[in-house]
Amino acid sequence: MPAPVILVHGLRTSATLWRSQVEELDRLGIPADAIDLPGHGARIGERFTLELALQGIDDAVTAAEESGSKPYLVGFSLGGYLAIEWVARNPGRVAGLLAAACATVPHPVVMHGWRGIAKVIHRFPDRGRALNDVAVRLFVPEPGATDVIAGGVALEVMDDVLLTLLTLRPLDRLQEIDVPVLFVNGRFDHVRAHAGRYLAATRNARLVTVPGASHMVSVVRPAAFTAALLDGYREATSS
Repeated sequence: MPAPVILVHGLRTSATLWRSQVEELDRLGIPADAIDLPGHGARIGERFTLELALQGIDDAVTAAEESGSKPYLVGFSLGGYLAIEWVARNPGRVAGLLAAACATVPHPVVMHGWRGIAKVIHRFPDRGRALNDVAVRLFVPEPGATDVIAGGVALEVMDDVLLTLLTLRPLDRLQEIDVPVLFVNGRFDHVRAHAGRYLAATRNARLVTVPGASHMVSVVRPAAFTAALLDGYREATSS
């Protein structure tokens, strides 16, 4: 059986973010498991914590290991930061890692700025759901926009997630990872300022920059993102 792929979504989204990739992996006969992080998707209502999020990844990897092959781990944005942290803490358990749209070291000024904005938005009667959906449909073409919001929008996790991101040290963690790492960013992603530092910190890494893509690279340019994912998967699982 081919090695499984585990997909970890970003902040406020859910497993449905990965519909395009899951469909293509299914077509190719590659097992795929898109998980929901705490406070997101099927787990809306749960509190988000770092340890619960990492446990969710661990549970998915443990289940995938039953296939007899090491899985390939894919994380987008928040999911990318968490995937880096998990792989560094669990050496030897995955064949490789794809970390997308997470190539900036979280900075207190930025994180606390986002916390302030989120608190203002949460004062809206709908806690900001309408604003979120308008922004998604404005910047993400269909069917990607529908995929982004289909699993629900995690409106209550912003503060916990942003505070959690400040505890992570991705550059330090990347130095501890010895499996192949593929970084994928959109050309116009605002979260790729430190892409060169990420690449330099990692022993075995490549960087793919997707032309015309924003931060939401997997849904804005799904075909290009999936092609990069499959390249990374084949590289990691063939060695």
